[in-house]
Order: sequence, then structure tokens, then C-alpha cells
Amino acid sequence: MITISSHPRSGRPPKPRAGSIRIASIDVEWTKNYRIKNGNRPFCYSIVWLDLPAESSTDLAAVPFAFTSVYVEDPAEGAALVSSAASAIRAASERADLITGHQLCSDLAVLAANAPDGDPDLTLARGQWKQRRTKAQGATPYLDTRYDAGHLLTGTSRRLVDVCTELGLDVAQPELRGASMPALHRRWTDQADAEGRERVSVLNLRHSLSTAYVAARAEGLGHWAAGGLNVNQVIAHGAEGAWGWLTHPTFTNLLEGSCRSETAPLSPSKARRQPARRHSPMP
Repeated sequence: MITISSHPRSGRPPKPRAGSIRIASIDVEWTKNYRIKNGNRPFCYSIVWLDLPAESSTDLAAVPFAFTSVYVEDPAEGAALVSSAASAIRAASERADLITGHQLCSDLAVLAANAPDGDPDLTLARGQWKQRRTKAQGATPYLDTRYDAGHLLTGTSRRLVDVCTELGLDVAQPELRGASMPALHRRWTDQADAEGRERVSVLNLRHSLSTAYVAARAEGLGHWAAGGLNVNQVIAHGAEGAWGWLTHPTFTNLLEGSCRSETAPLSPSKARRQPARRHSPMP
């Protein structure tokens, strides 16, 4: 497998700062095949670690993040990727104060379906996700930004890109210009095209990082300027040197100027409505 990390020597995230709350955000990509039972196959995941002061809301533009990104070098490595993801989730349960994802239940279900003999860490995570609003003693809190951030939103869409756009996070996806994610993945598996893999890896990392930001805002731990926050700028700085794609003109052209979310048109699915009641997983 191909593993790229901000902390490659230790293989573990740095120790959290004293007096901080650590958010672990996870996102998984998989090929989809609904014609057969359990036909979806995971091939890439990332985990982002975000440490924030516990007693105040912090400007997230100034907060560094740590990350690990894993991608199969060969489709036959699917079981190894599942095992790696399960280990990352176990690490999150041990070292984070809040675990988040966007429709994380689907990611966990696909990982569990592809675990050869079942995996206790994935089973535990799925159970804790289902019980995330009960605040069970000893369980690491979960917040799912698709279902638990409605108190921030007035639009009806809960797609991650729409949630981010409504909140002023610029999550433009240049990777998908002219190609779908499955097509980019096939370029890697069929043609050993590294750019296809790198595009998907950066797209996946953007999902994890932007989800962490939404979770931080949902919990009152973080904010960004009224003009918005360009997540691609954050990635370009925080993951500098990790992928050649980050220096490609198609990507770097997004790093200049104002946040696109300021002028992004609203889709029909984002008709305004009253924000939902807040459900906080934190004590």
C-alpha cells in the first residue's frame, strides 16, 4: 500500500497539546457495485487529526492539522487496507476526544463488509456511531456531519460539498474536472497513472479535513472568517510535498483570490429552512 503521512517516522499522530480537544476525522473511498451483495470495495482512506483549545472557539485557518492517507497499490491489497483503516479507527478511539465523518456509517459498513473474519474495532465503532447521541460512559463521542450539524444549516441538502458551501468553506474539487472518481481510480489500477491516484488522495483528504472543520464548528470549538476559508489553501500548506498534484496548475489556480463559497450559487436542494435542534455528543 501507499501510505503518506505528516508523521511518517512514528506512525502515530503527535501528542495532543495540553488543554486541547482532539478531533479525528475519517473518510473512505470505495468502488461501488450494487449488483452483488457486499460488492463495494474500499481502496483509499484518510484520517485527519485536529487539536483545538477546549475553552474557546479558535480560528481554524491558523490551526495546523496532522494526517495519514492510505491507498492500495494493487486491488488485491483491499484486505490490508481494511486492516489499516481499522487500526486508524482504534487509534482514534484511544487518542481522540471526538471522532467524526460525513455519513461515517456507510464508510464503516463498507470496511466491515470487507473485513475477512470481521473486525472487533470496526464492530465497536459501528456500535458507538449508532449510540452517538446517548453519551455512553467510556465511549469516544462520535459526530456525523451529515446528521448532526443541522443546527448550523438552513439548506436542505446534506451533501458534504453543499454543507461546506453554505458554511463558507471553499471545497472546490479540481480533481473531478473531466473525470469521475471511479475513472481516476481505474487510471491508477489499469494504467499505473500516478496522477489519477494523487487526485483521488487529495480529494479524499479534503473530505476528511473539511468534515473536521464542520464538526469543530458544530461543537463551538472552531470558526473561520466571515469571508470564508479556502480549504485548498490549507491543504497546499499543510500537505506540502505530499503529492505532485498539489503543484499542478489546475490545483494551484484555486489558491488565489477570494473564497468561491462567497459567490457560489445555491442549488435547488438548498432551499432555506429553519436550522435543526443541536445534538452534541460532547459532555
